[in-house]
Amino acid sequence: MKLVKNLMRDLKRAALVTSVSIMSSNYAHAAEEIKVGVLFSQTGGLSIVEKSLASATMMAIEEINEAGGVNGMIIKPILEDGASDPKTFNEKVSKLVIRDRVATVFGGYTSASRKAMLPVIERRKNLLFYPTFYEGFECSKNVVYTGSVPNQQLNNYIPYLVNTLGKKKFFIVGSNYVFPKEMAKVAKKLIEENGAEWVGDDYLELGHSEWGSMVRKIKDSGADIVLSNVVGDSIIAFYREFANQGISQADIPIASTVTSEIEVAALGGRFAAGSYTSFPYFQAIDTAENKAFIERYQAYTKDANAVTHHAMESAYSGVYLWAAAIEKSGDVTPEGIRDAVKGVSQETPSGLMTVNSDNLHTSMTPRIAQWQEDGQGLIVDEYDSPVLPLPYSAYGETAESLYCSASGLDSSKL
Repeated sequence: MKLVKNLMRDLKRAALVTSVSIMSSNYAHAAEEIKVGVLFSQTGGLSIVEKSLASATMMAIEEINEAGGVNGMIIKPILEDGASDPKTFNEKVSKLVIRDRVATVFGGYTSASRKAMLPVIERRKNLLFYPTFYEGFECSKNVVYTGSVPNQQLNNYIPYLVNTLGKKKFFIVGSNYVFPKEMAKVAKKLIEENGAEWVGDDYLELGHSEWGSMVRKIKDSGADIVLSNVVGDSIIAFYREFANQGISQADIPIASTVTSEIEVAALGGRFAAGSYTSFPYFQAIDTAENKAFIERYQAYTKDANAVTHHAMESAYSGVYLWAAAIEKSGDVTPEGIRDAVKGVSQETPSGLMTVNSDNLHTSMTPRIAQWQEDGQGLIVDEYDSPVLPLPYSAYGETAESLYCSASGLDSSKL
């Protein structure tokens, strides 16, 4: 009887090992390569930013492959174009996950594109590495978020604008979709908590290029600062209209949660000079790691003037976090990678990044920069160490009381 029990036990173990091996082999094609999807907009109004995210992702993959791959396996990227359209993101992620059977998708810039991909990713139990700063209020077991959330971008920003710059009247403006509106909700709470007020909150469609009436509304509102959640190529028209109407950044500065080196390069440094942005990463970070990253990126793109920025640095670093997870566990299934990436840390161009084991968001160091005429940000405020990501901070989430944990979202706390 004991012999039979031992035999059954060994058979079960063998079956389990075989099952895991079969699952892994579905993603480790020919046992020599790992297919991944790279899904960003190569066309449309958002391509101004998203092309650089795709380039940074592909550069990281190339670097890892040149160093021998991940556990000896070469990463095989399948590049798709989201075309600045959420519906296209949904169609392309379906292709990558169902037909191409990728182990992970690296992609998405706007929250609209992420939310378009999420149903496919979750239903198919795949894994998305999302590199962009976003509004929070999301708790998915199938997404690793390598961009900042509001407590890493606004909790330092609003107090600085109020207490250091002395600004008291905020006009909030944004593109008309989920990210700007949710960021505005968090910002309003922080504005009021810091003894200031918001005197306007208005939106124009993504890609909108006529900002004359909006800028006049801002001038007439009595605001002494603009909190901008404007996204994409609309940023260029918005900042230039400020100058067209004779508004000085010294009088009514634009404080953005979105504008980065790449938008400033496109609109011209003189139009952005004097305005502000809050991000964990700026090209101006003065470290050997970042300087080497910039040199490699400019060499990779064959453009000595190519700029680096937060979302693309997060895209780049996300690939290395992903690779470290596979090296740690040896498992190339989406579920295996997700479990292994918990707690993984990497020294990156922005500093130390760590994937939180509970909410799969990433610890990073908040910074604020003021834009200069040369198109670079002068860092005027910087935390000493990385900050824990709290995607539900607007609802009172703290480090001691997480709402999004390994067991899922505790909706009773909302």
